[in-house]
Amino acid sequence: MLELPTLPIKSLQHFKGIDFPEDIRFRQILVTGPPGAGKSTLIVRLGGWSEEGYLDLGRKHWWRSEILSVRPREIHLGLPFQGLANAVSVFDAEFLDRDPLPPVDLHRIVLPPCKRYFFSVDWYRRYVFEFMLPPPELVFERRVERARHSTHPVDAQLSLEICTAQLAVFRRVAEFLHRKGFQVYLREGADGHPSRFLDPQSQP
Repeated sequence: MLELPTLPIKSLQHFKGIDFPEDIRFRQILVTGPPGAGKSTLIVRLGGWSEEGYLDLGRKHWWRSEILSVRPREIHLGLPFQGLANAVSVFDAEFLDRDPLPPVDLHRIVLPPCKRYFFSVDWYRRYVFEFMLPPPELVFERRVERARHSTHPVDAQLSLEICTAQLAVFRRVAEFLHRKGFQVYLREGADGHPSRFLDPQSQP
């Protein structure tokens, strides 16, 4: 399947001096992305929930998880990968020790039920996933600097190839969630312009 292009969002609103799509609410925001993408920086600037959460997208009913009750929040994603029995993060040894690094297994991501009744929850509209996806060279540079100070254990195993692969995983997951009906947008950094995926039928 061809990768969807992205388009900068024109209609914006501002939360704490940061651009966001006009059609979302502040308390919907879930910030995710690979290590070094700038998630914590964005959450601090927003005044969001300070503790990181972990969300296993291969687990049933993840959309009901208590960690999603407080938003905006930084979320680490547990993802299913080909050849691995259980979901892991892109910074876990089970992922990093594989050669080559395994591709994400999108077919094993569990999806919530669609809204069927007036009073039932529309899980696809309840959350807004913001994927922080800077250029891999920038992520690598940030993480090399962090590694010098030993502030983040996830930087112990580090290379430009790893950063590039981790970003590619999150890009694929972002597009998958978008195709399935979730509200998804992307940005390169807190001061960057948010973008949406452009579906084939809506392309000019």
